[in-house]
Amino acid sequence: MMHIRSGNAFLSFILVTCLLVLAGCDNAPSQPQQQELLLQGKTMGTTYNIKLYATEQKLKNNTLHSDIEAALKNVNQSMSTYIPDSEINQFNRLGANEVMPISDDFRIVVAESIRLGINTQTLDVTMGPLIDLWGFGPDKRPTQRPTQTQLDAMIANIGVDKLSLSAQGLAKSVDGLELSFSATAKGFGIDKVAQLLEQNGISNYMVEIGGEMRVAGTKPGDKPWVIAIEQPDAPMGERRIHRTLTPGAMGIATSGDYRIFYEMDGEVYTHLIDPQTGMPIKHDLVSVTVLHPSAMTADGLATALTVMGTERAKAYAQANNLPVYLISKTAEGLKTYSSPAFAPYL
Repeated sequence: MMHIRSGNAFLSFILVTCLLVLAGCDNAPSQPQQQELLLQGKTMGTTYNIKLYATEQKLKNNTLHSDIEAALKNVNQSMSTYIPDSEINQFNRLGANEVMPISDDFRIVVAESIRLGINTQTLDVTMGPLIDLWGFGPDKRPTQRPTQTQLDAMIANIGVDKLSLSAQGLAKSVDGLELSFSATAKGFGIDKVAQLLEQNGISNYMVEIGGEMRVAGTKPGDKPWVIAIEQPDAPMGERRIHRTLTPGAMGIATSGDYRIFYEMDGEVYTHLIDPQTGMPIKHDLVSVTVLHPSAMTADGLATALTVMGTERAKAYAQANNLPVYLISKTAEGLKTYSSPAFAPYL
Protein backbone atom coordinates (compact mmCIF):
# COMPACT_ATOMS: atom_id res chain seq x y z
CA MET A 1 0.00 0.00 0.00
CA MET A 2 1.45 3.33 -1.02
CA HIS A 3 1.65 6.06 1.58
CA ILE A 4 2.20 9.42 -0.05
CA ARG A 5 4.60 11.72 1.80
CA SER A 6 2.97 14.35 3.95
CA GLY A 7 4.44 16.99 1.69
CA ASN A 8 2.15 16.08 -1.13
CA ALA A 9 -0.50 18.22 -2.68
CA PHE A 10 -3.37 17.99 -0.25
CA LEU A 11 -6.78 18.64 -1.64
CA SER A 12 -10.36 18.03 -0.79
CA PHE A 13 -13.21 17.66 -3.22
CA ILE A 14 -16.82 16.82 -2.46
CA LEU A 15 -18.48 15.04 -5.34
CA VAL A 16 -22.00 16.37 -5.73
CA THR A 17 -23.98 13.18 -6.21
CA CYS A 18 -27.46 14.50 -5.62
CA LEU A 19 -29.78 14.55 -8.62
CA LEU A 20 -30.28 18.01 -10.06
CA VAL A 21 -33.95 18.96 -10.41
CA LEU A 22 -34.27 20.25 -13.94
CA ALA A 23 -37.47 21.64 -15.43
CA GLY A 24 -38.81 19.58 -18.30
CA CYS A 25 -36.62 16.57 -17.60
CA ASP A 26 -39.64 14.26 -18.07
CA ASN A 27 -39.60 15.22 -21.73
CA ALA A 28 -35.96 14.27 -22.27
CA PRO A 29 -35.43 12.01 -25.32
CA SER A 30 -35.04 8.33 -24.59
CA GLN A 31 -31.60 6.74 -24.75
CA PRO A 32 -30.17 3.26 -24.18
CA GLN A 33 -30.59 2.31 -20.53
CA GLN A 34 -27.36 2.77 -18.59
CA GLN A 35 -26.49 1.11 -15.33
CA GLU A 36 -24.50 2.62 -12.50
CA LEU A 37 -21.49 0.79 -11.11
CA LEU A 38 -19.56 1.92 -8.03
CA LEU A 39 -16.10 0.45 -7.42
CA GLN A 40 -14.16 1.22 -4.23
CA GLY A 41 -10.96 0.18 -2.55
CA LYS A 42 -7.68 1.29 -1.00
CA THR A 43 -4.54 2.47 -2.73
CA MET A 44 -1.58 4.81 -2.18
CA GLY A 45 -2.27 5.13 1.53
CA THR A 46 -5.78 6.41 0.84
CA THR A 47 -9.00 5.28 -0.84
CA TYR A 48 -10.35 5.26 -4.36
CA ASN A 49 -13.90 5.63 -5.62
CA ILE A 50 -14.95 4.99 -9.20
CA LYS A 51 -18.46 5.66 -10.42
CA LEU A 52 -19.35 4.80 -13.99
CA TYR A 53 -22.38 4.50 -16.20
CA ALA A 54 -22.59 2.08 -19.11
CA THR A 55 -24.99 -0.27 -20.84
CA GLU A 56 -25.34 -3.77 -19.45
CA GLN A 57 -23.44 -5.15 -22.42
CA LYS A 58 -20.37 -3.05 -21.65
CA LEU A 59 -20.49 -4.03 -17.97
CA LYS A 60 -20.38 -7.75 -18.70
CA ASN A 61 -16.62 -7.63 -18.17
CA ASN A 62 -16.63 -9.02 -14.63
CA THR A 63 -12.84 -8.60 -14.35
CA LEU A 64 -13.01 -4.80 -14.49
CA HIS A 65 -12.57 -4.31 -10.75
CA SER A 66 -9.70 -6.78 -10.52
CA ASP A 67 -8.06 -5.19 -13.57
CA ILE A 68 -8.25 -1.78 -11.85
CA GLU A 69 -6.82 -3.23 -8.63
CA ALA A 70 -3.94 -4.75 -10.62
CA ALA A 71 -3.22 -1.47 -12.41
CA LEU A 72 -3.11 0.48 -9.14
CA LYS A 73 -0.97 -2.19 -7.51
CA ASN A 74 1.54 -1.80 -10.35
CA VAL A 75 1.63 1.98 -9.79
CA ASN A 76 2.29 1.36 -6.09
CA GLN A 77 5.05 -1.12 -6.81
CA SER A 78 6.70 1.38 -9.10
CA MET A 79 6.31 4.63 -7.16
CA SER A 80 5.81 3.94 -3.44
CA THR A 81 8.64 4.98 -1.15
CA TYR A 82 7.08 2.69 1.48
CA ILE A 83 7.71 -0.51 -0.51
CA PRO A 84 11.38 -1.46 0.01
CA ASP A 85 11.90 -2.99 -3.43
CA SER A 86 9.80 -0.46 -5.36
CA GLU A 87 11.21 1.03 -8.54
CA ILE A 88 11.52 4.47 -6.95
CA ASN A 89 13.43 3.10 -3.94
CA GLN A 90 15.80 1.23 -6.22
CA PHE A 91 16.59 4.53 -7.89
CA ASN A 92 16.88 6.36 -4.58
CA ARG A 93 19.56 3.87 -3.45
CA LEU A 94 21.50 4.35 -6.68
CA GLY A 95 24.84 6.15 -6.69
CA ALA A 96 25.69 9.21 -8.75
CA ASN A 97 25.95 8.76 -12.54
CA GLU A 98 24.61 5.20 -12.50
CA VAL A 99 21.94 4.70 -15.16
CA MET A 100 18.92 2.63 -14.14
CA PRO A 101 16.54 1.22 -16.76
CA ILE A 102 12.98 2.25 -15.87
CA SER A 103 9.46 1.11 -16.72
CA ASP A 104 7.23 2.99 -19.16
CA ASP A 105 4.98 4.21 -16.32
CA PHE A 106 7.93 5.48 -14.31
CA ARG A 107 9.28 7.26 -17.38
CA ILE A 108 5.96 9.06 -17.95
CA VAL A 109 5.80 10.33 -14.38
CA VAL A 110 9.44 11.36 -14.08
CA ALA A 111 9.39 13.09 -17.48
CA GLU A 112 6.30 15.15 -16.58
CA SER A 113 7.70 15.87 -13.12
CA ILE A 114 10.93 17.19 -14.64
CA ARG A 115 9.00 19.28 -17.19
CA LEU A 116 6.79 20.83 -14.52
CA GLY A 117 9.76 21.41 -12.24
CA ILE A 118 11.65 23.34 -14.90
CA ASN A 119 8.56 25.21 -16.09
CA THR A 120 7.22 26.29 -12.68
CA GLN A 121 10.39 26.41 -10.54
CA THR A 122 8.17 25.56 -7.55
CA LEU A 123 7.53 21.83 -8.00
CA ASP A 124 10.49 19.64 -7.12
CA VAL A 125 10.11 15.85 -6.90
CA THR A 126 13.62 15.54 -5.47
CA MET A 127 12.99 17.47 -2.25
CA GLY A 128 11.79 14.56 -0.12
CA PRO A 129 14.80 14.93 2.25
CA LEU A 130 13.92 18.63 2.66
CA ILE A 131 10.33 17.69 3.52
CA ASP A 132 11.67 15.17 6.05
CA LEU A 133 13.96 17.82 7.54
CA TRP A 134 10.91 19.94 8.35
CA GLY A 135 9.10 16.98 9.92
CA PHE A 136 6.45 16.36 7.26
CA GLY A 137 7.82 13.00 6.14
CA PRO A 138 7.82 9.69 8.01
CA ASP A 139 10.15 11.10 10.68
CA LYS A 140 8.90 13.01 13.70
CA ARG A 141 8.68 16.79 13.55
CA PRO A 142 11.89 18.56 14.60
CA THR A 143 12.38 19.88 18.12
CA GLN A 144 13.89 23.04 16.66
CA ARG A 145 13.83 24.84 13.34
CA PRO A 146 16.49 23.69 10.82
CA THR A 147 19.44 26.05 10.64
CA GLN A 148 20.24 28.06 7.54
CA THR A 149 23.39 25.98 7.14
CA GLN A 150 21.30 22.81 7.06
CA LEU A 151 18.89 24.34 4.56
CA ASP A 152 21.67 25.60 2.28
CA ALA A 153 23.33 22.17 2.26
CA MET A 154 20.02 20.49 1.47
CA ILE A 155 19.12 22.91 -1.35
CA ALA A 156 22.53 22.39 -2.95
CA ASN A 157 21.84 18.68 -3.28
CA ILE A 158 18.29 18.68 -4.66
CA GLY A 159 16.73 19.77 -7.94
CA VAL A 160 15.34 18.19 -11.11
CA ASP A 161 18.34 19.63 -12.96
CA LYS A 162 20.34 16.87 -11.26
CA LEU A 163 18.27 14.18 -13.01
CA SER A 164 19.21 12.82 -16.42
CA LEU A 165 16.53 10.96 -18.42
CA SER A 166 17.67 9.13 -21.52
CA ALA A 167 16.64 6.23 -23.73
CA GLN A 168 18.79 4.00 -21.52
CA GLY A 169 17.09 5.04 -18.29
CA LEU A 170 17.39 7.53 -15.42
CA ALA A 171 20.47 8.79 -13.56
CA LYS A 172 21.34 11.36 -10.90
CA SER A 173 24.38 13.63 -10.85
CA VAL A 174 24.83 13.71 -7.06
CA ASP A 175 24.85 11.01 -4.41
CA GLY A 176 21.89 10.95 -2.05
CA LEU A 177 19.38 12.47 -4.48
CA GLU A 178 15.95 10.93 -3.89
CA LEU A 179 12.66 11.02 -5.73
CA SER A 180 9.19 11.37 -4.25
CA PHE A 181 6.17 11.48 -6.55
CA SER A 182 3.83 12.72 -3.84
CA ALA A 183 2.58 15.51 -6.13
CA THR A 184 2.07 13.41 -9.26
CA ALA A 185 1.61 9.69 -8.44
CA LYS A 186 -2.05 9.82 -7.40
CA GLY A 187 -2.92 11.78 -10.50
CA PHE A 188 -1.05 9.27 -12.63
CA GLY A 189 -2.99 6.42 -10.98
CA ILE A 190 -6.22 8.20 -11.87
CA ASP A 191 -5.10 8.56 -15.48
CA LYS A 192 -4.22 4.85 -15.64
CA VAL A 193 -7.68 3.87 -14.39
CA ALA A 194 -9.36 6.27 -16.84
CA GLN A 195 -7.33 4.76 -19.67
CA LEU A 196 -8.39 1.27 -18.61
CA LEU A 197 -12.07 2.26 -18.52
CA GLU A 198 -11.89 3.79 -21.97
CA GLN A 199 -10.17 0.68 -23.32
CA ASN A 200 -13.23 -1.22 -22.10
CA GLY A 201 -15.55 1.11 -24.00
CA ILE A 202 -16.68 3.07 -20.93
CA SER A 203 -16.85 6.81 -21.56
CA ASN A 204 -19.05 8.05 -18.67
CA TYR A 205 -17.08 7.90 -15.44
CA MET A 206 -15.67 9.60 -12.36
CA VAL A 207 -12.37 8.34 -10.91
CA GLU A 208 -11.27 9.70 -7.52
CA ILE A 209 -8.17 8.85 -5.49
CA GLY A 210 -7.58 10.67 -2.22
CA GLY A 211 -9.71 13.63 -3.29
CA GLU A 212 -8.20 14.14 -6.73
CA MET A 213 -10.26 13.09 -9.70
CA ARG A 214 -10.95 12.85 -13.37
CA VAL A 215 -14.35 12.84 -15.01
CA ALA A 216 -15.60 12.19 -18.52
CA GLY A 217 -18.90 11.91 -20.31
CA THR A 218 -22.14 12.47 -18.45
CA LYS A 219 -24.57 10.88 -16.01
CA PRO A 220 -27.90 9.40 -17.19
CA GLY A 221 -30.19 11.94 -18.77
CA ASP A 222 -27.17 13.71 -20.26
CA LYS A 223 -26.58 15.41 -16.90
CA PRO A 224 -23.06 16.74 -16.35
CA TRP A 225 -20.78 15.75 -13.52
CA VAL A 226 -20.98 18.46 -10.86
CA ILE A 227 -17.98 18.85 -8.56
CA ALA A 228 -17.75 21.03 -5.45
CA ILE A 229 -14.67 22.86 -4.21
CA GLU A 230 -14.32 22.66 -0.45
CA GLN A 231 -14.50 25.74 1.75
CA PRO A 232 -10.94 26.17 3.07
CA ASP A 233 -11.87 28.01 6.27
CA ALA A 234 -14.54 25.57 7.45
CA PRO A 235 -14.24 24.60 11.12
CA MET A 236 -11.93 21.66 11.80
CA GLY A 237 -13.81 18.43 11.25
CA GLU A 238 -16.44 20.01 9.03
CA ARG A 239 -16.60 19.94 5.23
CA ARG A 240 -18.48 22.71 3.52
CA ILE A 241 -19.02 23.50 -0.14
CA HIS A 242 -17.40 26.70 -1.41
CA ARG A 243 -18.82 26.52 -4.93
CA THR A 244 -19.52 24.01 -7.68
CA LEU A 245 -18.22 23.52 -11.20
CA THR A 246 -18.94 21.34 -14.21
CA PRO A 247 -15.52 20.27 -15.51
CA GLY A 248 -16.59 18.26 -18.55
CA ALA A 249 -13.82 15.81 -19.48
CA MET A 250 -11.01 16.91 -17.20
CA GLY A 251 -8.68 15.98 -14.40
CA ILE A 252 -9.30 18.08 -11.27
CA ALA A 253 -6.81 18.72 -8.48
CA THR A 254 -6.77 21.07 -5.51
CA SER A 255 -3.83 21.93 -3.29
CA GLY A 256 -3.91 23.91 -0.07
CA ASP A 257 -1.85 24.67 3.02
CA TYR A 258 -4.81 24.86 5.38
CA ARG A 259 -4.92 21.38 6.93
CA ILE A 260 -1.38 19.94 7.28
CA PHE A 261 0.71 22.12 9.58
CA TYR A 262 2.25 22.36 13.04
CA GLU A 263 3.25 25.14 15.41
CA MET A 264 6.68 25.49 16.98
CA ASP A 265 8.02 28.39 19.05
CA GLY A 266 5.04 30.51 18.09
CA GLU A 267 5.52 29.95 14.33
CA VAL A 268 3.15 27.98 12.10
CA TYR A 269 4.81 25.72 9.50
CA THR A 270 2.82 24.26 6.60
CA HIS A 271 3.64 21.11 4.65
CA LEU A 272 4.21 22.95 1.35
CA ILE A 273 7.83 24.00 0.95
CA ASP A 274 9.48 26.34 -1.56
CA PRO A 275 12.39 24.41 -3.10
CA GLN A 276 14.23 27.65 -3.85
CA THR A 277 14.30 28.89 -0.26
CA GLY A 278 13.93 25.59 1.58
CA MET A 279 11.25 27.19 3.76
CA PRO A 280 7.58 26.28 4.29
CA ILE A 281 5.44 28.77 2.41
CA LYS A 282 3.94 31.75 4.22
CA HIS A 283 1.43 33.64 2.14
CA ASP A 284 -2.27 34.23 1.78
CA LEU A 285 -3.06 31.63 -0.91
CA VAL A 286 -4.93 28.80 0.82
CA SER A 287 -6.50 26.82 -2.03
CA VAL A 288 -5.68 26.24 -5.70
CA THR A 289 -7.88 24.25 -8.06
CA VAL A 290 -6.52 23.27 -11.47
CA LEU A 291 -8.25 21.63 -14.43
CA HIS A 292 -6.24 19.69 -17.03
CA PRO A 293 -6.98 16.73 -19.31
CA SER A 294 -4.34 14.79 -17.33
CA ALA A 295 -5.02 14.32 -13.61
CA MET A 296 -1.28 13.85 -13.12
CA THR A 297 -0.50 17.26 -14.63
CA ALA A 298 -3.35 18.93 -12.72
CA ASP A 299 -1.99 17.33 -9.53
CA GLY A 300 1.52 18.70 -10.04
CA LEU A 301 0.36 22.15 -11.14
CA ALA A 302 -1.93 22.56 -8.13
CA THR A 303 1.03 22.07 -5.80
CA ALA A 304 3.31 24.30 -7.86
CA LEU A 305 0.85 27.20 -7.97
CA THR A 306 0.16 26.99 -4.24
CA VAL A 307 3.86 27.42 -3.54
CA MET A 308 3.97 30.41 -5.91
CA GLY A 309 1.47 32.49 -3.96
CA THR A 310 -1.49 34.46 -5.28
CA GLU A 311 0.08 36.99 -7.64
CA ARG A 312 2.62 34.62 -9.19
CA ALA A 313 -0.07 31.95 -9.58
CA LYS A 314 -2.37 34.43 -11.35
CA ALA A 315 0.40 35.45 -13.72
CA TYR A 316 1.34 31.84 -14.46
CA ALA A 317 -2.27 30.84 -15.14
CA GLN A 318 -2.80 33.76 -17.52
CA ALA A 319 0.50 33.25 -19.33
CA ASN A 320 -0.24 29.56 -19.87
CA ASN A 321 -4.01 29.85 -20.51
CA LEU A 322 -4.53 27.49 -17.58
CA PRO A 323 -7.94 26.87 -15.95
CA VAL A 324 -7.23 27.87 -12.33
CA TYR A 325 -9.37 28.89 -9.35
CA LEU A 326 -7.62 30.52 -6.39
CA ILE A 327 -8.85 31.22 -2.86
CA SER A 328 -6.81 33.64 -0.78
CA LYS A 329 -7.27 34.63 2.85
CA THR A 330 -7.30 38.38 3.53
CA ALA A 331 -8.15 40.63 6.46
CA GLU A 332 -11.58 41.10 4.90
CA GLY A 333 -12.16 37.36 4.50
CA LEU A 334 -11.72 34.95 1.61
CA LYS A 335 -10.94 36.42 -1.81
CA THR A 336 -11.31 34.38 -4.99
CA TYR A 337 -9.83 34.52 -8.47
CA SER A 338 -10.98 32.63 -11.56
CA SER A 339 -8.63 32.64 -14.53
CA PRO A 340 -10.19 33.43 -17.93
CA ALA A 341 -9.70 29.78 -18.92
CA PHE A 342 -11.51 28.55 -15.78
CA ALA A 343 -14.60 30.76 -16.01
CA PRO A 344 -16.51 28.54 -18.50
CA TYR A 345 -16.52 25.67 -15.99
CA LEU A 346 -18.25 27.58 -13.17
